[in-house]
Amino acid sequence: MATSTTQAQELITCDLCVKPVQQFCNSCQVSLCEDCINKHVNSLKSMKHDIVPFTKRTVQLVFPQCTSHSHQRCEAHCQQCDVPVCIKCLTGQHKGHMSEDMADIITKMREKIKRETEEIEGIIPNNREKDTDAENEISCSTAHFVQLEIQAKNQRKQWHLEVDTIFNKIESLILSIRDQHITTLKSCQSKIRRQNSSMIQTVKENKEILKSNKVSDVNNYKSKLKEYENIPQIPDLSLPSLQTNTVQGRELSIELGEYKATLTQTSLSSLTDEVSFLYVKKLLEEAKLIANIPTNVKKLNKVACVGSDKAWVSGRDKRITHVDIHGAVQDIVTSTCKDFPNDITVNRQKELIYSDGPNRTVNIVRDGKTETLVTIPRGWYPRGVCCTRTGDILVSICTTDHKNKIVQYQGQRVTQEIDKDEQGDPIYQRGEYGMFVVENNNGDIVVSDINAKAVVVVDRTGKVRFRYNKPPGGKKSFCPCQIVTDSMGHIIVADEFNDCLHIIDQNGQLLRCVDNCGLERPTGLSVDSEGRLWVGLINSGKMKVIQFVK
Repeated sequence: MATSTTQAQELITCDLCVKPVQQFCNSCQVSLCEDCINKHVNSLKSMKHDIVPFTKRTVQLVFPQCTSHSHQRCEAHCQQCDVPVCIKCLTGQHKGHMSEDMADIITKMREKIKRETEEIEGIIPNNREKDTDAENEISCSTAHFVQLEIQAKNQRKQWHLEVDTIFNKIESLILSIRDQHITTLKSCQSKIRRQNSSMIQTVKENKEILKSNKVSDVNNYKSKLKEYENIPQIPDLSLPSLQTNTVQGRELSIELGEYKATLTQTSLSSLTDEVSFLYVKKLLEEAKLIANIPTNVKKLNKVACVGSDKAWVSGRDKRITHVDIHGAVQDIVTSTCKDFPNDITVNRQKELIYSDGPNRTVNIVRDGKTETLVTIPRGWYPRGVCCTRTGDILVSICTTDHKNKIVQYQGQRVTQEIDKDEQGDPIYQRGEYGMFVVENNNGDIVVSDINAKAVVVVDRTGKVRFRYNKPPGGKKSFCPCQIVTDSMGHIIVADEFNDCLHIIDQNGQLLRCVDNCGLERPTGLSVDSEGRLWVGLINSGKMKVIQFVK
């Protein structure tokens, strides 16, 4: 039985069928059975065929057939014309031209391939070592951030309950910085692994070429050695530390990297004014245009960034389009809306969420399928939507008679409603336009109240902190559209009719008006993970990426 198996494994079959081989074409280096000899000869009638018994075969290079002379093979290469030539070519149209023996060329190319393959094999161990280093860095960084979380929780015990808002912020920052840190390291590791995989594949392909007798396989070899010599370097990322300071009876402070929070010990009523998150980065003297992206979206008025180089955009139809910073379409989602999405956003898991007014739902897109997150009560319709840092959903809703309010949902459960001030008066103005809503770093809920032509900011309890309604000097009335906050607590508002963006601080003070980047009727607005603004222009369908901090 063993002998029979061995014989079956050593059986050589015809290259044109599965029958046992009997003959061999020395000219074409093809193994043949008796039935396939005529088939082979007829398929290449213009060439001479040296058919011999398989045991008397001669292994040799297979030179290409000459395109100018039938029955001739190109055993040389014309250096002047850079084409394969046969002996008749050299005495004809290529007479007097410098030529080189094709066998010599192939020998040199084989040596080059062999040498480069050996060099690539020598790089692979270094690449694997870098992969291990990256894995160790990820492990150490993860452990470090775990310790940061533990330190923050221990410090919380020493502070009064009123400072919970500060530690919520610090823990959020730890998670945010950790995500960026680990993402950067994993991105580097992925590049290393992709290169390693590519090198292994290249070595495999090169070894196959070295085994091949076909001139074209060897002659068409493209070197990748230069590409592989540059191994991606693991970025040297500094790890932040948690610093605290306590002056008994006077001030508490905590720092994480460039962020600092201070609390002057006082009553709860003035806590909002005393707690401040400061960031040392400064605004640029003049905003810079980074990219100008065509989207082909008609009436583009909603933008939601995903990471640092992609965004979802929508206009006045059912489609929501995923584009990158170069304008390339990554995906298109057809929403379940009757007309168009009222607003779009993304959660921490980078999943697309959109509001559907007529159907009274807030929906999420997961694995290409749309699911309902929230169903709004009858008589109310969702407009603006955003995700909080705790995973809740903030929704601006309205009635057919134009009442407006903000509702916070945890799942389907309502955890808070914001619609009246301390005197029982409506906080938000009646009107036909929907409101946009975002959460700021300090827990404030920021609303773009288009009907009131104002930005309205309330604290986490629903108490009005301030209203902002300042138009740029000498221009049209303030027309706030989509609104965002950034990692520094800035509030940025798209002002459609004044062709600009307003950058205001957490207390409602105007810091800068961005009007130098060709912002013609800006309506959509989002901020990416690098702090850059992505601005959608409603008329042109273009999106501009703007840097405004150093």
